[in-house]
Amino acid sequence: MRDYWRRCGYVLLDRTDDGHLVVTDDFLRSLLERPELAPVPESCGNEQALHHRLLEHPRSEARAEDLAALKDEDARANYAIWLRFRQRLLAHPTLEASYMALFRGEGVDVPPLFVHQLTQILLRHILGSGADAMRARAAEMLFRVQRISIQDDGQVMAADDETVERHAIAANFGTIGELLRQGGAALRTAELDVLHAESADLYWGRDESHDLVIGLNHGQPALDALCRVLEAWVGHFVGSPARIQVEKTIDNDNWVWHAGLDAQASAVLNDLYQGLEVNEPSMASMLCLFSLWFDEPGVLQHELAGKPVYLAMAMDDRKRLKLKPQNLLLNLPLARPS
Repeated sequence: MRDYWRRCGYVLLDRTDDGHLVVTDDFLRSLLERPELAPVPESCGNEQALHHRLLEHPRSEARAEDLAALKDEDARANYAIWLRFRQRLLAHPTLEASYMALFRGEGVDVPPLFVHQLTQILLRHILGSGADAMRARAAEMLFRVQRISIQDDGQVMAADDETVERHAIAANFGTIGELLRQGGAALRTAELDVLHAESADLYWGRDESHDLVIGLNHGQPALDALCRVLEAWVGHFVGSPARIQVEKTIDNDNWVWHAGLDAQASAVLNDLYQGLEVNEPSMASMLCLFSLWFDEPGVLQHELAGKPVYLAMAMDDRKRLKLKPQNLLLNLPLARPS
């Protein structure tokens, strides 16, 4: 049993009897203690007072005039964002429901940072304390952008984009760092450790460092782990077990529905489904194709009975992989809404 991602705020949440998460005052306080909101010595008295009041009573009202009284423009903007996010969190009985509601309507109106934090918290809950290292690292792909590198031998490697960028600007990397920043060098040049089944224990001491590389080729344990993570993600929200497996091609006779796991994959799948010609760079960006199945009858709409939902992920033109796990929830042809 492992405790990991301790700084994401998961331990501050309550749970319902049916296994969903509930926002607490302590969780709201943790958001107030972020650097963007925590007062500094130069903060005006009104800002200090507002912060103290919200820490004492995180659900208390903050009026427009309270924000207008803050001298610092950035502080006013940051509190407005926090209050909007708090409103989104408290508008529904569970964190799962609040998360889904973020993506419905007119679009997401909170910063990606908060969306990624909620995704991480939900994954921590869904994976539980019994997750193995490879699944935990694969799950990071759902809330942290990955930098993709294709080695000379065909190995497809994924590293945390922010970590690669940080290494790239470090003085001791010199020209190698510049090459990495431009996406023109192999990730192994950056001296980042690759997570293998034999080295899995490395992860538990570095679970919040985001400095371990994984391979995404067919047959690699990380790709299998990603399938299991996506299965758990879908199963938790839909309420029915799902099966996801890697595919090499799409069976056109069974191709009734698809969902891209990112913007690039969605565009390619849409064009292919409509019979449009897809250019070579777009096809080369495709990293993996999956199929999603539900064994329980009646989960999908009637016309999908016995057929898979095809999924795909692709890197963008800067060799970045930006998975959007919400796509997997919002774009499924469910017989009943999740």
